[in-house]
Amino acid sequence: MQHAMSTEHKNTSPEKLAKILRVRAQKLGFDAFGIVGSDARPDLKQKLETSLQNNWHAEMEWMEKTKARRSSPKILWPEVRSIISLGMNYGPKSDPIADLKQKKHANISVYARNRDYHDLIKGRLKELAGILARHGGAQVKVFVDTAPVMEKPLAQSAGIGWQGKNTILTSRKFGSWLFLGAIFTDAQLPLDQEHTENCGSCTACLDVCPTNAFPAPFRLDARKCLAYYNNEHKGAIPIEFRKPMGNRVFGCDDCLAVCPWNKFAKFAKESKLTSKEELQLPDLADMLVLNDESFRKYFAGSPVKRLGHARFLRNVLIAAGNSNASDLLPLVIATLKHPEAIVRGAAVWAIRQLAMDEKVAQLSAQFKKEERNDQVLSEWE
Repeated sequence: MQHAMSTEHKNTSPEKLAKILRVRAQKLGFDAFGIVGSDARPDLKQKLETSLQNNWHAEMEWMEKTKARRSSPKILWPEVRSIISLGMNYGPKSDPIADLKQKKHANISVYARNRDYHDLIKGRLKELAGILARHGGAQVKVFVDTAPVMEKPLAQSAGIGWQGKNTILTSRKFGSWLFLGAIFTDAQLPLDQEHTENCGSCTACLDVCPTNAFPAPFRLDARKCLAYYNNEHKGAIPIEFRKPMGNRVFGCDDCLAVCPWNKFAKFAKESKLTSKEELQLPDLADMLVLNDESFRKYFAGSPVKRLGHARFLRNVLIAAGNSNASDLLPLVIATLKHPEAIVRGAAVWAIRQLAMDEKVAQLSAQFKKEERNDQVLSEWE
């Protein structure tokens, strides 16, 4: 969040100011622009409360802690009158669904195959907000995902797109692939018209989910979401989600990628948001041998780095177990000595998937002898 700024009023009309901002936003690389009133979504409080009451947020305790501020822009900042919603396209050049077949490779979600979008978008939001302050004498605050702001419903009300049945903001021009940011201001700006929902009878995003994470259209239960378990979850991946996880080591794009509106989507024009070659399906073997230092170096500037080496290795081991690649077995066995239990547990599971029963029995006996008090022993049963 950016601290409030203000300058001497330049007597620019709200309509002219909005036009200046729209033109500059396009030059800064934003693909979508809309303005919504701070009181446009009185339904946010009830939507959030329903999700929390159903425990659809899983173990993301921060959602409960920030629910008051998240439920209304005015609670987050009482002075806000208008919210500028902006989107930046990160459309991929290949089909993420096809990447699921590359079982010996680590599948990283499209949004994390490039530079961390938070820093990139926040810097450009600040520049745009500075123009608003200089020309309009307004106070401003900028937000990119990390603050308690419900960007997607606000973006829908600002006319950028609509929240699809998979809860992802969907656009006629960019499909599922938009990074969102917001500028809060105390200026009264002309508002855009809310976008209507255009999913129709289509249920492709609901049908493709391998774990049935959608209890109903427009509702997501994180307790069944693969992206939650390989990104937010801090413990062991639950048994029932290990096979469905496939080769996904960070995130899941299934319900985004199948959306029919993606046929109109465009490739990301921002070079800093195009996929880095080393993050496009790297070999699982290379990922298994990364230590903490090499992990941080390999994923420098990527959202994956925030996961931490232990949780990333946990995910890679699950992918290795799903690879049917017995040549990965020696690398998997080597991780049995890792200091983190979530890594050792994932290694045991992967070994059971890749090794013959005799080898599993041999390793189990050896492990139990050396680690008698280890909490991972149950994984061998």
